[in-house]
Amino acid sequence: MAQKITVLECGPRDGWQNLQQILGTAQKLRYIDGLFACGVEAMEVTSFVSPRAIPQMADSSQVARYCVERYPDKRLFALIPNFRGAQNAYEAGIRNVTYVISLSESHNKANINRTHEQSFEELARILNAFPEFHICIGMATTFGCPFEGIPEISRVVDFVGRIEQAGVHELYLADTIGIADPRQVRETIAAVREACPGMGLQVHIHDTRGMGLVNTLAAIESGVEIVQSTLGGLGGCPFAPGASGNTATEDLVYMLHRMGYETGIDFDRLLALSKEQRQEVDGIYSGHHINIAAKSSCY
Repeated sequence: MAQKITVLECGPRDGWQNLQQILGTAQKLRYIDGLFACGVEAMEVTSFVSPRAIPQMADSSQVARYCVERYPDKRLFALIPNFRGAQNAYEAGIRNVTYVISLSESHNKANINRTHEQSFEELARILNAFPEFHICIGMATTFGCPFEGIPEISRVVDFVGRIEQAGVHELYLADTIGIADPRQVRETIAAVREACPGMGLQVHIHDTRGMGLVNTLAAIESGVEIVQSTLGGLGGCPFAPGASGNTATEDLVYMLHRMGYETGIDFDRLLALSKEQRQEVDGIYSGHHINIAAKSSCY
């Protein structure tokens, strides 16, 4: 039997948050419906952030409530940066949340305006107030930071240990600026697994330097079974200079299917949805990142 890999689609959050134009709620829901119709089983559907900071997510409550009502059998995530975001997510019916803490304190301050101590204090407050939540920590800048450079793996391991001690048992290692290489990914995952064997691991790899697929594959071959990506490779970190583009879901699914992995996703329908997104929203594929589907008709 083929190994099952869960592709966690982050396009509705990480993909759309960087768009120059704001997608209407109806547009968003149409693409979310389309992604689930392709066979996607897990999705980060929105983020509960300040609309002043990220206006593209101003309709987060409407999007979340729609998804909770329509897709009770799917694993629905929302990103929360703080306690208020947690409250809003809970009220919208979301129970799987991503709480972001950067390994780099400089990036943590730039991204969410907090020190590490403040982030962990807020995490404790959220855990205490919402015991029903399943929290996955988004560990940003795991493989490199635009302000602090590439961290020692021992520092990564120590930080994961701190997250585990806080009472969280799932996280994703994020290559926020797309600086990682396959050896770094393998060595980091091996070290984390050895030190914290009970920690559930995912990866979220940006494709800034065209390394998204190979680094995600390195994680899978290291035993990671949940990998994140975005439709069309959209996204990046708005608070990390140079962080442009995610690993494209359609490219990832194509590679995995060719290699004999099972995802449960209909590739042909997924590719058609990506092309529809490309045609409908002006300018979203401008810049450095053009995914394989845009460059080739071999599919």
